[in-house]
Amino acid sequence: MASSSHYHYHKDNGDDFDDMFDDFEEDFDQIPEPKERKRRIFIERNREEGHEKLWNDYFSDTPTYSHNLFRRRFRMNKSLFLSIVHRLSTEVAYFRPTEDAVGRKSLSPLQKCTAAIRQLAYGGGADAIDEYVRLAETTARKCLHYFAAGIIHLFGDHYLRRPTPEDLQRLLHFNEERGFPGMIGSIDCMHWEWKNCPKEWKGMYSRGTNKPTIVLEAVASYDLWIWHAFFGAPGTMNDLNILDRSPVFDDIIEGIAPEVNFHVNGREYNLAYYLTDESVRKDVERAFGVLQARFAVMNKMHALLRNFKMTILHLPLKNLQDSPNQMLVEKKFKINKSINN
Repeated sequence: MASSSHYHYHKDNGDDFDDMFDDFEEDFDQIPEPKERKRRIFIERNREEGHEKLWNDYFSDTPTYSHNLFRRRFRMNKSLFLSIVHRLSTEVAYFRPTEDAVGRKSLSPLQKCTAAIRQLAYGGGADAIDEYVRLAETTARKCLHYFAAGIIHLFGDHYLRRPTPEDLQRLLHFNEERGFPGMIGSIDCMHWEWKNCPKEWKGMYSRGTNKPTIVLEAVASYDLWIWHAFFGAPGTMNDLNILDRSPVFDDIIEGIAPEVNFHVNGREYNLAYYLTDESVRKDVERAFGVLQARFAVMNKMHALLRNFKMTILHLPLKNLQDSPNQMLVEKKFKINKSINN
């Protein structure tokens, strides 16, 4: 006989549910309350007033400060600075004047470019210009980065280039008059102290002075034009080791170096040379001195590494003091006359 199925219905008395609910309440009470999220501090800097003050100080018809003071503080003449500002404000999106959602104007191109130049000229912190230019520290860093990248983008084709045949003719002619026939520039290495070098790397970058350094190799001509810059070699290397790594002689190795004919002691030579030693101060040493005196940021390696991305670190090494207008350069160095005259 088949047994019948039995269905059992168990009815809780509610005690187990009450215990579970009490335990949940106890656990809920132990959950820490979320901390209040800190909001960004908004500082009303009155940037419009900052632009007006900057304009009245340097760019109005009757500026507060003279042209000489402008050149000393901006490291260039006013017409050159304004031409750079114009190019950046019309061709680089970051420097174009804009308005926010409520119709308020953004920082002016003059304020942004002034912030960048002041950081390069004086080498101070990004927040040191807040009171005058009226922009925050992070904005000042952005201005410096976009200014450097914009200069490379707009003027790199002219200033970050190889010497043309006309350049070589001018350099050879001038150096021959100085007693160095066949010379197209002088070459040297400069050591920069790396203040914030990691301890693990200190031995690799230190030599003699027990201070880590990074080496800059450069070739400069009499007009302070830096034609070649190789940066980043450890300070333990000597000049020959750096030359072995540097691309400065790649053109000669590849057979594409321009031929130059000159005679010394009755012997003919077909390749130009870079001067390494002489009894007077070399052009590249003078270029280093002018560059460091004009742009104080060049004396502070930690500031360079902090404020610049590695892809644009070479910008201050190039002629930032030069004009994007060839006529201004020729006027400055008085090289607009024909070589044959």
